[in-house]
Amino acid sequence: MTTKVTWPQILAWRLRRQFVSAADGPGAVAVVERLCGVQAQVASSARLAVAVRSAEPDPGAIDRALWTDRTLVKTWLMRGTLHLLPAGELAGHCSALASLRFWEKGSWQRGHGVTAAEIAAIIDAVPSALGERALTREELVDAVVAATGDAHLRQALTSGWGVLLKPLSRLGELCYGPPRDGKVTFTAPRSWVPGWPGGLPPYEEAGVRVARAFLGAHGPATPEMFDKWLFGGVARKGVLKGWFGELGPELTEIEADDGMPLLALTEHLDDLAATAPSSEVHLLPGFDQYILGAPRTLAPLVPPALKSKVSRQAGWISPVVVHEGRVAGTWEAKGGEIALDLAEPVPQAPLDAAVARVRALVAG
Repeated sequence: MTTKVTWPQILAWRLRRQFVSAADGPGAVAVVERLCGVQAQVASSARLAVAVRSAEPDPGAIDRALWTDRTLVKTWLMRGTLHLLPAGELAGHCSALASLRFWEKGSWQRGHGVTAAEIAAIIDAVPSALGERALTREELVDAVVAATGDAHLRQALTSGWGVLLKPLSRLGELCYGPPRDGKVTFTAPRSWVPGWPGGLPPYEEAGVRVARAFLGAHGPATPEMFDKWLFGGVARKGVLKGWFGELGPELTEIEADDGMPLLALTEHLDDLAATAPSSEVHLLPGFDQYILGAPRTLAPLVPPALKSKVSRQAGWISPVVVHEGRVAGTWEAKGGEIALDLAEPVPQAPLDAAVARVRALVAG
């Protein structure tokens, strides 16, 4: 007999699992680990995503974890976007992501103005150029051009959003290093990350671990939802099937109240079934994992009328007001105040409390 749960239960369970309901996250690294990474293209959003989930918000926690303790690492990961990830999880995520070698496709190479030989030369030159150093982008480009003797690579490597360096991040050969004089630097995980393994784990094993962690925070879900979160929906189908097939003994299929079949970790079934729908109100920052961990087409989470306000042009994900687990509007910080754009009524007292908390965190 198939277990049936409602979307309000699922969303309430996710809020609790993601440290949103009780704001009881035990520290920045633990929060980032539970969320399977925090998108960090907008640094202030990443800091707020951790702070709103933390029992004791600490404005300096992420920088210390990145540059002093080296327990967090920053690089291009899920969907090719910048993320924070626990240092100990990086090798596995890189291995899983490298199962899709997008840079080997002729269409990708032509779209970015490089040949197969040139992208291969970049992949070969960057690890040697970095060695055990941290280099600014300009220094890294100079080193690659000097090593390859290909002056054309200078223009290719300095244009865009680091797109030609993204294959190196997936291969576990490049991550962000400590800023220098206000400039970003890059370094090699093998020299930067404590305990970095001699090589990446097999992608067959790594993908199973990543899928298990995803379901532990963003489940129940489908393999397609996982694919959308990890690869942007373009995973190799055989690889995805293999991961979920291997994970199968740990999974149970359930049915949501709209008839959608979903997969849950069996160990979470009792907790999920016992979860009561949420009546809470929360303000979450832009690019928050609570939104990014699900398809933007998931109507129980993002009502269709609000989709264009939440998921905007150029991949921008707005800060959201969440009521009863679903998006009820958006918000933005203006001059130290919080401006709300609500699409439906939200209880005033819990809304005021949520606004006051975020206002204090933004000001801090």
